[in-house]
Amino acid sequence: MRRETIHAYLLLLPAFVLLVAFTHWPVVTTLIDSLYATPHGGRPPPFVGTDNYAGMFDDPVFWQALSNNAWFAVATIPTSIILALLMALAVNEALPGRAVLRMAYFLPTMLPMIAVANIWMFFYTPDYGLFDRIIGLFGGGRHNWLGDASTALPGIILVSIWKEAGFFMIFYLAALQTMPTDLKEAAALEGSSRWNYFRRVTIPLLMPTTLFVMVNAVINAFRVIDHVIVMTRGGPDNATTLLLYYIYETGFRYWDTSTAAAATVVLVTIMALAAAFQFGVLGRRVHYR
Repeated sequence: MRRETIHAYLLLLPAFVLLVAFTHWPVVTTLIDSLYATPHGGRPPPFVGTDNYAGMFDDPVFWQALSNNAWFAVATIPTSIILALLMALAVNEALPGRAVLRMAYFLPTMLPMIAVANIWMFFYTPDYGLFDRIIGLFGGGRHNWLGDASTALPGIILVSIWKEAGFFMIFYLAALQTMPTDLKEAAALEGSSRWNYFRRVTIPLLMPTTLFVMVNAVINAFRVIDHVIVMTRGGPDNATTLLLYYIYETGFRYWDTSTAAAATVVLVTIMALAAAFQFGVLGRRVHYR
C-alpha cells in the first residue's frame, strides 16, 4: 500500500507542480502586489496596505463594472444552461437531419471569439445591419445597438449566449446518450408522462453534468473580455465594462498595476465563493450512481 501510495503521488506530481506554478502561486503574488504601490523605475514599491483597495472601492467605474458583470452573469448563466439542455433534448431524438442540426448548434463554439465579435458587429450595424433590416421590414427605424447604453450590454449578453450554448449542449447530449434505456421503458409501463419522467428521472441523472456546466458557465461569465474589446471597448459610458476588462484597462492602459492586482483579488474571491457555493450546496444534490 505504501509503494502504491508513493507511486500515485509521483504520478500526480507533474500536474500538481503545474497547478501550483501557474494557478496558486500567481494568486499569492497578486495578493502581495495588491498591498504595495505601483513600482516606478528601479525603485522598490512601498508598502501601502489596503490603500489600493480603498482607492478601488472609491472608483465608481469599478462598481459599475462589478454591477455590469453581475447582470451579465445572471443573464448568461441560466439562459445558456437551459438553452443547451433544450438543444440537447432536441438533437437526442431520432430526427431527420439530426447530424446537420447538431453541427449547426455546435458551430458557434468552433468559431474564434474575435470572428464571432466581428460577425455580430455586422448584425448590430445601424441602417444596414441584420437587426435594423429586420426591424425596417416592420416599419421600425434605425438603432445604434452598441452605441446605446440601454442595449449595448444586452447585445454583448446575446453574443455570449449564442457562443456558449452549443458548447454546453455537447455535455448534455453525451449525458443523455449514456442514460439507461430501461428506465424510460419502465416509466412508460407505469404510465408516467414525458414531463414527469423528465422531472423525476432525467433532471436528477443530469445533475453531475449540470454542476460541471454551471462551474464552466460561472467561469466564462467572469472572464469575458475578447468581444468587449472588439465590439465596444467598455462603452458607451462604461455600460459594457466588465470586471476583467476593468482589470485590463487599469493595468495595461493606465499602468496602475497595484489597483489592477487588487481588482484581481476581488475577482478571485468572487470565483472562490461561487465555487464554494456550487460544490458545497449544489454538490449535495449530485448523485454519481
